[in-house]
Amino acid sequence: MNYIKGKVRNIIYQNKDNGYVVAVFRVKETNDSKMEDYVGKTVTVTGIFLDINSEETFILYGQATRHERFGFQYQVKSYEKEKISSEDALVEFLSSSLIKGCGEKTAEKIVEVLGMDAVEKIKRDEHALDVIPGLSDAKKKTIRDSLLEYSDADDALIKLNEIGFTIPEATKIYKKYGPSTKYIIESNLYVLTEMMDFNKIDTIYKSTHEDMDTVRLKACIIEAMRRLSNNHGDTYNLEEEIKDALKKEFDLILDDVVFEENIYSLEEENKIVIEGGLYYLIEYYEAEKDIADNLYELNVSNVTPFYDFDKELSLLEEENHVSYNEDQKNAIKRALENKITIISGGPGTGKTTIINAIVKLYIKMHDFSPMEVLQNIALLAPTGRASKKMSSSTGLPAMTIHRFLKWNKDTNNFGVNEYHKAQENLIIVDEMSMIDVMLFDALLKGIKSNVQLIMVGDVFQLPSVGPGLILHDLIESDLFTFCPLEKIYRQSENSYIPYLALEIKNKDLSEDFLSQKDDYNFLSVEGKYIREMIRKICLMSKEKGLNEEDIQILAPMYKGENGIDHLNILLQELFNPPASNKEEIRFGEVIYREGDKVLQLQNNPDSNVFNGDIGYIRKIIPKSGKNKDLIVIDFEGVKVEYPKEELIQIKHAYAITIHKSQGSEFPHVIMPVTRSYYKMLYNKLIYTGVSRAKKSLVIIGEAEAFMMAVNNDYASLRKTMLKEKLMNKFLTIRS
Repeated sequence: MNYIKGKVRNIIYQNKDNGYVVAVFRVKETNDSKMEDYVGKTVTVTGIFLDINSEETFILYGQATRHERFGFQYQVKSYEKEKISSEDALVEFLSSSLIKGCGEKTAEKIVEVLGMDAVEKIKRDEHALDVIPGLSDAKKKTIRDSLLEYSDADDALIKLNEIGFTIPEATKIYKKYGPSTKYIIESNLYVLTEMMDFNKIDTIYKSTHEDMDTVRLKACIIEAMRRLSNNHGDTYNLEEEIKDALKKEFDLILDDVVFEENIYSLEEENKIVIEGGLYYLIEYYEAEKDIADNLYELNVSNVTPFYDFDKELSLLEEENHVSYNEDQKNAIKRALENKITIISGGPGTGKTTIINAIVKLYIKMHDFSPMEVLQNIALLAPTGRASKKMSSSTGLPAMTIHRFLKWNKDTNNFGVNEYHKAQENLIIVDEMSMIDVMLFDALLKGIKSNVQLIMVGDVFQLPSVGPGLILHDLIESDLFTFCPLEKIYRQSENSYIPYLALEIKNKDLSEDFLSQKDDYNFLSVEGKYIREMIRKICLMSKEKGLNEEDIQILAPMYKGENGIDHLNILLQELFNPPASNKEEIRFGEVIYREGDKVLQLQNNPDSNVFNGDIGYIRKIIPKSGKNKDLIVIDFEGVKVEYPKEELIQIKHAYAITIHKSQGSEFPHVIMPVTRSYYKMLYNKLIYTGVSRAKKSLVIIGEAEAFMMAVNNDYASLRKTMLKEKLMNKFLTIRS
């Protein structure tokens, strides 16, 4: 392996988060013919380092390269520190700035008395320095602690690298776990699955242990249960499902005795719960239990009655130039009179109108000042776009649940919790169908037990990405005030979108789904012509003055001829072609260009952008000197800077998945439907896609595929026990 040996002269750039370093390195020795001319000279080196300093000699393994902008440099793949081989070198090391409390005279005494293995003796025996004359107890402790701290990081990095982790991975691990890294390596490597891919950890562990090792078996059981929950949305699993998953995922076939031994061991370790033959990961069991407990506490407190409701509602109708139907009036009244209210309805039934009325009447009944409104009312949604929609309709601030709870991305903890509760008295949550069991549990822990909680959503939409079926289970428990909305409001006499959604929901398509309406059209084409038809529709739309901000293409999946990845290439060329005045950057196989429409894939509360937010690339700043490539994206006024390596957080958004569209509305939606999507063609998915369209909807594709999707109940009911836990809690207390 090629190497260069020497010392760091100075550090040009150092990223404290990921360990990336650019430094000037003086080459003392090399076996690389390309580097021979640099012996006795300096070269720029780049790489990931846990710790790099000018005191020690490093052996850097890598290759010489020529960067198009920064010229000749040495890219470091791995490295090690040169072992100390002489007394002079050992004295130099001990008296360096790396070891606190040890000057040159003291270092010479230590080497003279303890010899060349002084470092190991001091690390091994806390009394080793007692034989050195003139050293105080405080100085002995400082020297030993400093050596241990230095050595721990070094040893951990080397060990992690030896067993199969890259230097960047090893650095990331040590930065998180510090001195505990050594214990993790020796006792249970699977702790690292909190931050790294399970399959990688499992591969490394198997290389030094037996397949049927107890530590591995228990880790695989937990991972199998987690994958089952993530794939199917279940909060519990059955024994046979877990055994099948162990065989499918890890090629592990366990007999009943071995399975039970490991399962009960995990139960004793408080990692799983077994109840009535159902197997829960502890976090899902406790989340369902806590939700039931907290909703009960919330439900028993009293509400201030609303006097003169009919009169005040009539005044509001006049003020807003609206007329509420009986279902809407009932929903508004009951929401103001009860502690917990659920309002559910499809597109066009007036959910947004009702939220607006509830807020305005609540403010009036309490006679709040503008400042008191902000202190007492929280409008929340699971996505940024959904919260912006609430804010737009009410004229009040709204935010994502993650932001309200002050979520910390690095620790995955919430700053607002059972110990530090929010102070608002009215909480309205929109798009409830998107909220999973863990997020709902966190929300209930973060709010006071005397608040009014109003939950709004469409129970027929796609369920949450994470495990749970919250909105459905709350309604099915029949324990809370429930206001269904049935009546649909037409946008025009010939409008059809909300009625199509209702027909899909009822699996009762009329012949109208093939007819052109004011707000709807179905274009029948074969799958191989879909992309070309989308291109033509978009060109016609551009001629009418519409652009990529007005039009959203929704499709079920990324891959395939008509998948999102191919559609985005086509649509980028159409809406934002290359131009001499537009910077662009390549990330993997994708080219991002100034002006591109992009989708955020991860929650980033520090920057106030969230999973599902759509923005536009306003500027690409190519790297120069010490600075990296920088991409500036505008999310509806929130501008966020992304270094190139963080572009994994975004995708092009000319076409997005129906799943990612949930919680959003778009003026004009184009939705391709073809048999090639067969794995993803099912009723709730199509319903959700259709209900995203606000002004117009064009479905392009095969009528047979569309009808098949409408009649396909592929999205089977999730296995949860929240309904049962709620009923047990409420009925047990009442009896």
